[in-house]
Amino acid sequence: MVPTVTLLTALGLGLDHFAGRGEQVLLSLGTLLILLALARYLTPQERAQTALVVVVATMAEVVGSILWGIYRYRLGNLPPFVPPGHGLVYVTGLRISQSALVRRHGRTFVALVLVGLVGWTAAGLLALPRTDVAGAVGAATLAVFLLRGRSPTVYAGVFCFVAFLELYGTAIGTWRWAAEVPVLGVPDGNPPSGAASGYVFFDISALALAPWLLAGVDATRRRWSAGLAGLRRPLPADTS
Repeated sequence: MVPTVTLLTALGLGLDHFAGRGEQVLLSLGTLLILLALARYLTPQERAQTALVVVVATMAEVVGSILWGIYRYRLGNLPPFVPPGHGLVYVTGLRISQSALVRRHGRTFVALVLVGLVGWTAAGLLALPRTDVAGAVGAATLAVFLLRGRSPTVYAGVFCFVAFLELYGTAIGTWRWAAEVPVLGVPDGNPPSGAASGYVFFDISALALAPWLLAGVDATRRRWSAGLAGLRRPLPADTS
């Protein structure tokens, strides 16, 4: 699944490079259909987590891109394929963490991701054309959750896919990060090394709130079932 989603993502972002807003709607439909197809193979818990990631990440996109301007998409909008795309990112990271290799060598996998994260951060501070202070802050946050978080292999899996997305997406111009964080004036990379740190908070929200969402859906279904059963119950016979 992971190679297929990676290939389709690269193709979709490549097509977006030549798309107007109308074509972006078509790309969003394709992205949504892929997400729905993958959702068939998820557990109810994983579907709830994915739905929550889509909601939380989309709100963060509106704030970070549209309102704050930390980064901007090519057409200055929030492309409609981005919300379902966040679902694909989470599902892909989840499947990476659930692979047989990562299950057998989870600590090694997390350690390798940490090494890559530290190397990227060091390059952003010392070697890359744009000094990446904001990315270093995000990377430090991500490192804490990789070491102490509830689901480090999920965070590490998501980091791998986000790293690919950020490097590829900024290289072809789908989006671009501001040289400095607006208002704060903190130098930022393009992409920043800590871009995946935001996904940690999306994942935490999903893992924490999914049981509540499932419980709410289950309670709603029970109320609907009870209501329908009441409507179907025959009226008492008139004995007068």
